[in-house]
Amino acid sequence: MMRLTDHQRSVICRAACECFGASSRVRLYGSRTDDRANGGDIDLFIETDIRDTCEIARAEINFHVQLQEAFGKQQIDLLIDYPGRRTHPQIFDVAEHTAIPL
Repeated sequence: MMRLTDHQRSVICRAACECFGASSRVRLYGSRTDDRANGGDIDLFIETDIRDTCEIARAEINFHVQLQEAFGKQQIDLLIDYPGRRTHPQIFDVAEHTAIPL
């Protein structure tokens, strides 16, 4: 159902919880949701209860650092949704409707 190992899922979920809070939700979208596809970056949609954009930026940096330490040069793309977000580009709709919870 998705092209991530158990280890990768575990690392992603743990890092999301540590960086974005225990109530954060993380889902996979994009090409990695298709078992028949090859390669591709890891596209993640994270929902957090953090409201402060500076805190969200710090969380995003820390999240990327943790994943790069665990996965090396793997390309990780993030969409982050949070209370009070003013804009939701169309990719948010795609991610919300096609993403698989981790």
